Amino acid sequence: MKNQLSSSDEDDYPPSRMLYCWWRSTAKFEECARLKLGLPNISSLTPRIRVLRELERLALISHEGLNELRYKLQMYKSGDYWVPTGGIEKEEMDIPSVITILLVGFSSSGKSSLVNLMYSVLGRTGLVPFAQTSSGGAKNYTTMYMEEHNVMRSMQSGFCVFDSRGFNYDKIGEALEELSSWMTDGVHHNQLCLRSGDATLLKDDIEAAASRSSSKFLIRRVNCAMVVVNIAEVYKALKAGDSKQLEATRELFCSPALRKCNENPILILTHGDLLTNEERIEGRIKICERLGIQETNGVYDVVCLTEYGFLAEESDPVTAYAVAEAVYRALLISDRGHFPSKKFQDWAIFILSWLMSFLGIVFAFLAEICTALGQRRNKLKH
Repeated sequence: MKNQLSSSDEDDYPPSRMLYCWWRSTAKFEECARLKLGLPNISSLTPRIRVLRELERLALISHEGLNELRYKLQMYKSGDYWVPTGGIEKEEMDIPSVITILLVGFSSSGKSSLVNLMYSVLGRTGLVPFAQTSSGGAKNYTTMYMEEHNVMRSMQSGFCVFDSRGFNYDKIGEALEELSSWMTDGVHHNQLCLRSGDATLLKDDIEAAASRSSSKFLIRRVNCAMVVVNIAEVYKALKAGDSKQLEATRELFCSPALRKCNENPILILTHGDLLTNEERIEGRIKICERLGIQETNGVYDVVCLTEYGFLAEESDPVTAYAVAEAVYRALLISDRGHFPSKKFQDWAIFILSWLMSFLGIVFAFLAEICTALGQRRNKLKH
């Protein structure tokens, strides 16, 4: 999408930087630029100004910060960002060998495109698509499976990203139930995700899908979740007076299963060239307002995804840095949410407490029976 910049903007910013700094052509940007000269009261800023300041922050550190963030992710080992608390040593924590980041969202929200972006930004793989998108054809059933991705393309990578099957806006109850099972039981590669509407598929297709799904893959516990939302789809529905998609997104984002994993899931807003610059910011504000979160806390815009998720880092370093920072934030959340590992004493106390509870229930039941028999005997005497 081309931006309509003034001549002064063109003088201040080179043409190569005009494309990815799309917000500089929006209204209120001059007010945001003036705020750079002082230290305004953050609480008095409007949501639009806060979003503009956040986008400016990403643009300011994207060029020099991207390589540094890539290096941190490349050298990351599970538990590196754990903060010692309460005198507990790191060796006493229950830290998995690989941190698992789960992408969830509704159909066509851009999860597979986001995985491709991660490969391009973090793995430096160039223009080679790895995760198949919904444009792969009408008989493409790859979205029926969980897909585990090592986006760093390294044998020593300390984290992996799972691409899940998209949910249906009309079946939010089924979506929350399936999400709860993923967060409780864990996920594994090629895990089959069948839905109630899949009964219309041919029997041969279902059998082929079942044979491809295997429980031999390692089951991974989900450590952090990213909610991927197609901002263009939700915003255009809102403009047409339909809030069903936004309400379904709110139920997914605020579901107890996600909140139990991390209090504030990371929100990724994906969109292509379907929205104007003003609509991008307005859509972000409306979605965050309905979700009950701040517009700049754990919210990232992934701008202009192509059909296969290609990203030329030189032309859009802001998006590249936003993707890397989102992964970095997910690892921080994961490492700070680990619990101490269970010791023999802990298991002994747990079993003993359950045994005492069981004995208490048994004796309470016997007491009720004896009381009833005593009352009946008294009645017979009278």
